[in-house]
Amino acid sequence: MGPSPSGNLPLELNAFIGRDTELAELATALEAGRLVTVTGVGGVGKSRLAVRAAARSRARDGAWLVDLSMVRDPDLLEHAVVEALELTDHTKRPPRQVLLAHLAERELLLVLDGFEHLVDACASLVRDLLVHSPGLRVLAVGRRPLETAGERRLPLAPMSGPDAATLFVDRASAGLPGFALDDGNRADVMELCHRLDGIPLAVELAAGRLRALSPAQLLARLDDRFRLLTGARRDLQPRHQTLRTAIGWSHELCAPRERLLWSRLSVFAGQFDLEAAEYICAGDGLPADDVLDVLDELLAQSVLTREEGPAGVRYRMLDTVRAYGADWLEAAGEGATLRRRHRDWYMGLATWCELDWFSPRQPEIAALVDAELPNLRAALEFCLTERDEAHLGQYLAGTLWFYWAGCGRLAEGRHWLDRALDLDGGHDDSRLKALWVLGYVAVLQGDTVAALAALHECRDGAERTGSAVAAAYAEHRIGCLALVTDDLPRAETILRSALARYREIGELNSNVLMGQAELAMALAFRGDLALAVELCEDVRRVCEDHGERWALAYALYVLGYAAWTRGEADAARELLTESLALDHRFHDLLGTVLSIELLALFTATEGDPEEAAVLQGAASGIWGSVGLPLFGSVHFGGPHAVCEEQARRALGDERYETCVRTGAGLGLDAAVSRALRTDPGNERTRRLPRPQGRGGDGLKQGELRPGQRA
Repeated sequence: MGPSPSGNLPLELNAFIGRDTELAELATALEAGRLVTVTGVGGVGKSRLAVRAAARSRARDGAWLVDLSMVRDPDLLEHAVVEALELTDHTKRPPRQVLLAHLAERELLLVLDGFEHLVDACASLVRDLLVHSPGLRVLAVGRRPLETAGERRLPLAPMSGPDAATLFVDRASAGLPGFALDDGNRADVMELCHRLDGIPLAVELAAGRLRALSPAQLLARLDDRFRLLTGARRDLQPRHQTLRTAIGWSHELCAPRERLLWSRLSVFAGQFDLEAAEYICAGDGLPADDVLDVLDELLAQSVLTREEGPAGVRYRMLDTVRAYGADWLEAAGEGATLRRRHRDWYMGLATWCELDWFSPRQPEIAALVDAELPNLRAALEFCLTERDEAHLGQYLAGTLWFYWAGCGRLAEGRHWLDRALDLDGGHDDSRLKALWVLGYVAVLQGDTVAALAALHECRDGAERTGSAVAAAYAEHRIGCLALVTDDLPRAETILRSALARYREIGELNSNVLMGQAELAMALAFRGDLALAVELCEDVRRVCEDHGERWALAYALYVLGYAAWTRGEADAARELLTESLALDHRFHDLLGTVLSIELLALFTATEGDPEEAAVLQGAASGIWGSVGLPLFGSVHFGGPHAVCEEQARRALGDERYETCVRTGAGLGLDAAVSRALRTDPGNERTRRLPRPQGRGGDGLKQGELRPGQRA
């Protein structure tokens, strides 16, 4: 699977000032070498320059930004790159192999921003990627070079005096409409920018104070603060002292409660919302009711930025500003307390999201967890590295099952679950939950050995402790494993038993509905279409009652399979189209690729073998990120085998393979659009007439039989 070639560079929200010479030098360096590193002091504008240069890149497959500032664990470096490239991978392959496979034949520019705390791991990864990916160029951005072969370095100096003044006026006028450079303030502004050494971060922080102070007042206060902070850390380089002076001066201009909130907000990783800030940062001198007003002051001073996205209004602190606040937090002796409070909030958030997943808010929950992932990672890291906290890490990693399995995050979920279960948490319930979730993840990845080990340990532990809940979940996932490995009689027996256990304990959620859909699939494969349809119609009713959509997609898949097997082609396509749209909404790659496989067969029988082959190629590209194609199952693979045989017969081997290669080159969104017939650039998006009797290739609708082989 490959992402759209457009890249993921952020849009610029304010004017890009100056840097014409540096942009030209960077463009020349990128033409001459495959690895260019922009270095310089924090706050000097490295990231902004790199993004502007990358936006001008003509790389065929786009320019892709990887923000590493929030990645603390070197083991997660490659996961972060995979995530930024939109390559969510469900296999047990190491993420580096995923990257090497994806980049091998692509021509793109990879921007690695903020790598300095991961320099060794980043250098190793970059060397490996460049050696094996001839079309790759890397633009690294950090406070130090990577020190690796072939690296071209571009040290970024502070802005010139005139450019710094232009930047000051631009940012000042945004917060103070009508502000302009004139004879009354020109000398003060130029001196202010000179005293700030032309560092953009310092200039912008100064401009943010103009709603309260004139340039002359700023200059006077700046003089005092420089003398106070310069030399406080004599072991630092002068440019680091200058940046710390700029941030420290802004800190000194804050009221005491603003300084307090600034330090406490440094506990967040990435974005955060107001409710989290009120819970975590309030108390001991800052009432919860006052957090909003104080936060607003920090926004006005550019200590924070406000962002809007699918998860609503959120806030972010620049990394250098956060680091300064973190020093004050530790100096105040509040670091451990705030990190624990942060962990508690995100434990609660994950618990609430798990419960609310079985509701009409599923899409909102998915977006929220996407936005909160850096904070959830920080909470997991805290649990797994602090004494006596491992059981909470096991609980948190298990509670996020719906995100790992339902939103395309199997590889990262496996990472946290493996780490959590390597520790002795001392709490049976937390460990048992993590075990069945690990088993579930491993089943979907096609890792049968790991799945069996985790699920059998969970089942045995459930029997030992008398945990009816863990026993039900372990049995359910053992039944799911039997289904995907073609042991249908055993799958039916175990899944029926698991559903009975769920009823006994009063469990009703997305997992239970998935178990019912999986049982229906086993029955459909065995030829009992009537009972399979009955089970899935029941799932459909429950989903409608509760607003559930993720499990509904799988019930619709089974209903579509049953309709096709009965020869009801129009109904089958309608059901599979709805299923695919739901799967894609949640980025559920397994459901997506299963639906595309069936829709390819439908398309072939409707008389369009070329488009069917394209869809099969698209599916093959997605399977690479899911796991073993079609689980290696005769039953799941039946539609694919029939479609391939039919299309090859109609097209000939050479034309068929050409169409498959075309499909394999599609990105996920393009593949789904082709399958849904919503791609305006594809002449086959129109509704094709259903053929009468047998199609031009000789296959009658409904001819597919359960478990049919090629």
